[in-house]
Amino acid sequence: MGERGGRYRDADEGSLSVLRAQLLLAPRISIVIPVYNEEAIIASAAADLIAGLDTRKLDYEVIFAENGSRDRTPQILEELVATNPRLRWFHNETPNYGSALKRGILEARGQIVICDEIDLCDLTFYDAALPRLEHVDMVVGSKAARGASDERPFVRRLATWSLNKTLRVTLGFMGTDTHGLKAFRRQALLPVLEKCGADMDVFASEFVIRAWQSVRVEEIPIQLHEKRRPSIHLFKRVPNVLKQVGRLVYVIRVKGE
Repeated sequence: MGERGGRYRDADEGSLSVLRAQLLLAPRISIVIPVYNEEAIIASAAADLIAGLDTRKLDYEVIFAENGSRDRTPQILEELVATNPRLRWFHNETPNYGSALKRGILEARGQIVICDEIDLCDLTFYDAALPRLEHVDMVVGSKAARGASDERPFVRRLATWSLNKTLRVTLGFMGTDTHGLKAFRRQALLPVLEKCGADMDVFASEFVIRAWQSVRVEEIPIQLHEKRRPSIHLFKRVPNVLKQVGRLVYVIRVKGE
């Protein structure tokens, strides 16, 4: 199964011509959302997101970066893109959040990219971040900054705190959070993206850490309320996260890359 998107059914030739013409124009905003085994919420989450974007009259595309799903997520995505020319999706064979997110950013056509999560789709972050991009290159939505609210279970909040503390101590990270909502000017961040070698969950951390070192970054607090439990259990992710963090420290601190 390869890249999908922009398929239309049950439309006359005139409507198809208009839709195709619209797709030739790059949107201002590209929203990249990695998805994995999300059949339970993806249709409703996408509908809510689209409704909110349309209400705000934003010029956008949504790219669903599907990676290794074993449920009906690909079929649902195929149905969604068939009815809305603003939606695209692609398939990666293996579950790899970082690889999917990176590919989505590279395939984005907008001047501004927003990295969102299917269980969040927090449009209040969009409202706060977009004006700030007139003055900075990246806005990070932090669930650990002063004024934020994180409703996740304690063990997950502790894991986030531990990871960010490790990143501050080992890599001099200057922020409070690396994983989750991000908005940035694509051209300014592409050189940063090219330096990133981590994958899985640690890709997002490396991307933000390198951004802090290279471009203008601002954090804003978010109100975090997830729509479902994580699709991958926390303790299954820990060994790879530790391995990737160790590699990141070696590449940045030891090799100086």
